[in-house]
Amino acid sequence: MTHPRILIAAPASGSGKTLVTCGILQALVNRGLKVASFKCGPDYIDPMFHSRVIGTRSKNLDPFFVDTDTLRYLFARTAEPNDISVIEGVMGFYDGNSVTSTEASSCDVSLRLDAPVILLVNAKGASISSLATLKGFLEFSENNIKGVIFNQMSQRVFEQLKPEVEAMGIVPLGFVPKVTHLVLESRHLGLVLPGEIEALKEKLNELAGVIEQGIDLDALIELAGTAPDLEYRAPEVKPIDGKVRIGFARDDTFCFTYEDNIEILERCGAEIVYFSPMSDEHLPDVDGIILSGGYPELHGAELESNVSMLDDIFEAVDGGMPCIAECGGFMYLHDWIEDPEGNMHRGCSVIASTVTNKGKLNRFGYAVFTPAKEGGMVPVGTEVKGHEFHYWDSADCGEDWIALKSGGRMYQCMHDTGTMLVGFPHLYYYSNPDFPRMFLEKCLEYRARKGRSTRASARP
Repeated sequence: MTHPRILIAAPASGSGKTLVTCGILQALVNRGLKVASFKCGPDYIDPMFHSRVIGTRSKNLDPFFVDTDTLRYLFARTAEPNDISVIEGVMGFYDGNSVTSTEASSCDVSLRLDAPVILLVNAKGASISSLATLKGFLEFSENNIKGVIFNQMSQRVFEQLKPEVEAMGIVPLGFVPKVTHLVLESRHLGLVLPGEIEALKEKLNELAGVIEQGIDLDALIELAGTAPDLEYRAPEVKPIDGKVRIGFARDDTFCFTYEDNIEILERCGAEIVYFSPMSDEHLPDVDGIILSGGYPELHGAELESNVSMLDDIFEAVDGGMPCIAECGGFMYLHDWIEDPEGNMHRGCSVIASTVTNKGKLNRFGYAVFTPAKEGGMVPVGTEVKGHEFHYWDSADCGEDWIALKSGGRMYQCMHDTGTMLVGFPHLYYYSNPDFPRMFLEKCLEYRARKGRSTRASARP
């Protein structure tokens, strides 16, 4: 089936991809189109902008995590009911998971999905030199570059360069003038959360108006329609023999979640029960817990004041309820968490250690994760792909799994008791569909024995 689609890429980070992509998405939505959006790579925050603020369905696409068939399946499943899909690239167009590789790059995604590419060239301080940049990217390697948008360029300059672009055989879609008053602010994990930007909706609608004036959206939609049909084989997902209820933390603290992780859990037999460690007094009646990433360091006072929730999670995990926690969720399980001002806040005390701000990225990037010992949540030899991205670090990150980086470096990470698998890595479940099923089987075992235990525990 045909899924009209385009991928917006740039020569480098900082070129304005997110700003221009959000403006295009808002303009398309304002036209009444049903729009799906995607982000290349493992980033959580841009899809949150797309879905929560603009109102588009938004997912991640990452060829490091999955093969081409699965990548196409994940794309098509979200794109299916929509008129057009807009994919936002990551880093520079050819930049992949290592310095000399294009694997997992925006270019890689575009080729695997047969998606036409619009190159966004930042023309600040340049005019004809922008054409040299465009020509270099066109000729560097195999690519699907079909159009170009110039960022921070005037209409006068664009009109003079337009014939030169057409002579290269690609579509000059337009320009975006300098819009400093519409720039989205930054934070240590990329863009700030949607709720933290004042009058964001008004900004995006104003930006959509700028886009309508400077970019030929009709030509962009027409270009998206040239994408060919996609063929693929859907990944096999085996359900468990039963049903389990999974408590899934979701609020302003715990907000970094791959939606595809939730989808595969449901396909495997999970009923997802959302709860808020910030505002709910008690853990719901569940058979397992997943604490996703987020910003516990920004909400330390609110989290530690909810003592009944801290106690419930400690007692549940200490009592053998299966638990997966990653990054921010892992931080929440500690005795103490440092906030940005240096104040310490109590956590769940499942991990007898402290999390502090290191002021720099720790163990950043992709890795393949495998158990280092028998008796864990999954058998030795199981591989799950994921990544790490965090400025805070623990005095006890665990050593029950091994992380293998693309360059060959290895390090120990994560705590794995057989029912509790927690650490800084963000795991992508579709990289190994057996992984979520094995977690749910642990939850099924816990459900069978739940209620027969009379043990009691107390958080220190």
